[in-house]
Amino acid sequence: MASNFLSGIRIVVVEDHAYLRSLLSEFLLKQGATVTDCGSASEGADKVRREQPELVLTELNLPREDGFQLMTDIRKFDAESGRNTRVLAMTAVGDFVADELAIAAGFYSYLPKPFSPKQLLVAIRLALELKTNGG
Repeated sequence: MASNFLSGIRIVVVEDHAYLRSLLSEFLLKQGATVTDCGSASEGADKVRREQPELVLTELNLPREDGFQLMTDIRKFDAESGRNTRVLAMTAVGDFVADELAIAAGFYSYLPKPFSPKQLLVAIRLALELKTNGG
């Protein structure tokens, strides 16, 4: 699975559980991505402004500010800078309503935990292809 299709792609991972954050970051690094990670929505918003990633992978249920607040902050930054950052949501507390809320809030896709490495790569590939094709 080391296709390196993520070579040169900047990704910010926002996950409050350190172990999972580390696993995700290491996996994405092995796929060739440049990865910055953090444990909160406020840190994530700061990193998005500084790093200007192509993609953000965020947990929805974060302490204090949640993934929805992070999405609001990213969309505000995108509007100011003319960017269109792709954001993928993930959470262990998933159901149809959460899925619909995430998509309505502007997340490109919603990954219920647990998900496989292949599911993650497919979601990332689709998000990046859509971005490349002007979506």
